[in-house]
Amino acid sequence: MTSKPARTNDAALAAFIAKKAEIDAMLARLQTFSEDHFGIDPERLNWGHVGSLDYQANLLKQISDFSFGEGEHAA
Repeated sequence: MTSKPARTNDAALAAFIAKKAEIDAMLARLQTFSEDHFGIDPERLNWGHVGSLDYQANLLKQISDFSFGEGEHAA
């Protein structure tokens, strides 16, 4: 009986770690941007800024819903 060599997932693990680092960097940038009020001067805030922020919030909600099985991704 011949045994098959153990299959490793080293390539998948490396790709996962690289993608996680990419996401972590994006999250850090977004956190910093949020702390700076998304680059908006409160004295010059207008409804266009609100619309842009709403669009970004909707995109993040899609990611959050997918990640946690909520919203349209709920079982």
